[in-house]
Amino acid sequence: MATAQVDIKKLLEAGAHFGHQSSRWHPRMAPYIHSKREGNHIIDLTKTVEALDRALDFLTQTAAGGKQVLLVSTKRQAKDKIKDVAKATNMPYVTERWLGGMLTNTATIGGRIKHLKDLESRMISGELANRYSKLEVQRFQEEIDEMNHLYGGIKELAAKPGAVFVVDVINDGIAVREARKLGVPVVAIVDTNGDPSQINYPIPANDDATKAISLILDYVQTAIESGQKKAAKPADKTEAKKTADSSSKTVEKTETKAATKEGK
Repeated sequence: MATAQVDIKKLLEAGAHFGHQSSRWHPRMAPYIHSKREGNHIIDLTKTVEALDRALDFLTQTAAGGKQVLLVSTKRQAKDKIKDVAKATNMPYVTERWLGGMLTNTATIGGRIKHLKDLESRMISGELANRYSKLEVQRFQEEIDEMNHLYGGIKELAAKPGAVFVVDVINDGIAVREARKLGVPVVAIVDTNGDPSQINYPIPANDDATKAISLILDYVQTAIESGQKKAAKPADKTEAKKTADSSSKTVEKTETKAATKEGK
C-alpha cells in the first residue's frame, strides 16, 4: 500500500491523462492507453494510479533504507519543482544539463566536485582573498558559481544512489541509460511516446503538463519523507531502550540501598 493516497480525480484535473498525438506513440505504451480523442491518445488513469502506488512504495522503501533518490529533470516545466522536492527531502538532483558520466564516470565527476568543494572552502576561510587580487578572487567566485550551476545538486551524491527518478524518459534518456548500466532502479513518468520497458517503475502520465508533473512530484516527496521517518525510528527506539534500561538500573540501585539500610 502506498504511503500517500493517490487521488485519481486530482490526476484528471491536472491533465495527467493527456498523451501525445497518436502518430507519435510507442507501441509498448499500448497497455496504458485508454482511448484516442481528436488524434491524441488518452492515458488510462486507473493504470496510472496502480503504477504510481507501486513506485511510491519503492521510493519509501529506498528512503527507509537510508539510500539516496537522485531526482532528474532538465525540462523547463519540471526544473523548479524537482529542485524544491530535492531540497525539502535533502536528496541530490540534476536540473541543468546532464553531463555524460554523471553516474558512470565517478572519477572525472568526483574530481570536479572535489575541486568545487576545495574552492568553496578556501573562499569561505579567506585564503583566496589573502593570496590573490580582487580581480582574481572574482574569477574564482565566477568559477564556483559556474560549477555550482552544473554540479551543485550532486555535491553530496553517493557513488551509487538507491534510485533515480526521471520526469521525461526521452528528454533525459542519458540519465536512464547510465542508471540502467549501473543497475540502479529507475522510477519515471512515461508519456505515450516513451518506452516503459526501459523503466523499473514506469508511471504512465502526461510529462509536459506542469500541474501533472507537480502533483506527481508532491506524491514523490511525501513517499520519500515517509521513508526517512521510518529510517529514523529504529535509532529512536534504541535510544529509548537505553534510557529505559538506565532508568531501570537506577531504580534497582535505589531499591537495593533502601533494603540494605532497613537490614541495618
